[in-house]
Amino acid sequence: MSHDVHPTALVDPGARLGDDVSIGPFAVIGPDVWIGTGTRVGPHAVIERNTRLGARCSVGGGSILGADPQDRKFKGTDTWLEVGDDTVIREYATLHRATEATGVTSIGAGCFLMTYVHVAHDCTIEDGVTIANMVQLAGHVHIESHAFVSGLCPVHQFVRIGTYAFVGGGSRVPQDVPPFTRAVGNPLKLFGINTIALTRAGFSQEVRLALKHAYRLLFNSDLTPSEAASMLRADPNQSPEVLRLVDFVARSERGVLV
Repeated sequence: MSHDVHPTALVDPGARLGDDVSIGPFAVIGPDVWIGTGTRVGPHAVIERNTRLGARCSVGGGSILGADPQDRKFKGTDTWLEVGDDTVIREYATLHRATEATGVTSIGAGCFLMTYVHVAHDCTIEDGVTIANMVQLAGHVHIESHAFVSGLCPVHQFVRIGTYAFVGGGSRVPQDVPPFTRAVGNPLKLFGINTIALTRAGFSQEVRLALKHAYRLLFNSDLTPSEAASMLRADPNQSPEVLRLVDFVARSERGVLV
């Protein structure tokens, strides 16, 4: 295997480096770190321990991955941080390992985490998620695939952000954001279906119209959420996307934005 490890970098003997890995000046790679083929680790980055990085990832300078969770209950349990293939982590991001509650903080494939993003313990970020500068995720946050969180957003612990959802910049996120929707402002409010993202992703006009109809019934009608959900589920030809939206609302534990 060939590696490009700068002479000033420190790599623990227990670390495993795939082929064509690049480690920049003054970077530190700790024990039980696995780095996939073609991944680049920038200058002064620290990957402390128990971290698996996929192939072709990029870790920006000054970032810290695999640090202990910031949780008073943490007693040194052997937990992990996992990052999927082709994920970009920009400068000075911090991604922490999990507590014993889940055992793994998980970042999916093809994600883009910008400068100063913080991902706390036990978070789950699915594939294709974009998180802009200085977003701060508290513990146990779950962001579904292809969601977009704009800059300067603090996200409360245990919040879920649904697939293809959009959160506007500078918004405090105290409750769940349903899939396929746009949420903006302080206090954060829903502003309809995320039509632009759905169009770009290739969702048909039929699906987009079905989601708009479901949104109106769930959030802009005189029906209770359970009544709207029953009406939408009763349609034998209902789209999977609408059913996913309905199920997300029904399963919410922190409550859903309106």
